[in-house]
Amino acid sequence: MDIQHAPQPPVAVTAELETPLSRWLWLVKWILVIPHWIVLFFLWIAFLVVTVIAFFAILFTERFPRGLFDFNLGVLRWSWRVSYYSYGALGTDRYPPFSLGPEPDYPARLDIAYPERLSRSLVLVKWWLLAIPQYLVIAFFTGGMRAGWWSGGLITLLTLIAGFAVAFTDRYPRDLFALIVGLNRWVLRVAAYASLMTDAYPPFRLDQGGTEPAGTERVTDGR
Repeated sequence: MDIQHAPQPPVAVTAELETPLSRWLWLVKWILVIPHWIVLFFLWIAFLVVTVIAFFAILFTERFPRGLFDFNLGVLRWSWRVSYYSYGALGTDRYPPFSLGPEPDYPARLDIAYPERLSRSLVLVKWWLLAIPQYLVIAFFTGGMRAGWWSGGLITLLTLIAGFAVAFTDRYPRDLFALIVGLNRWVLRVAAYASLMTDAYPPFRLDQGGTEPAGTERVTDGR
């Protein structure tokens, strides 16, 4: 009898809650991350330009050029680390690095499997038509269709609740942490799909917790 494991998800979001957290540092993190926001403003402009270039590359070659893919992945990783440090999670007091790399030692990590081939037909519709239902969902999470993690919405509200819990109890509620990371995971999956980095449609599923859900085991009789 064989045990088969489901493949790893194309978009993997992991986070570790680092404790203890400062009771009051979260009140000034909006100031501390200003340098990151300035850099990310220009990086996201480049991200959009790269995505447009990738659109035509996929349309004619069925491939997302690897160098461009790695750049966009780096921008998403950088954004996720800044969000995790600030008002997308408040899950760490460790200042995020100014880096496009994977930074495996940082408590917030993102990985997107590089696709060898992407659909020419899907590239025409997935970033707008097919993604519309997902956009409606994450607009509620982030406070608007074009909002970032720091721009309001359910994620910011829950994160602020977590901040007050840390301030008054010196504890970050574990269930609240799991929910916040799950919401961010949903947003990042949609971001990867809408930016043409994967053809795997984001599931309408809230996978909570700091780690990706374990692969489902399928038992066969070997015949």
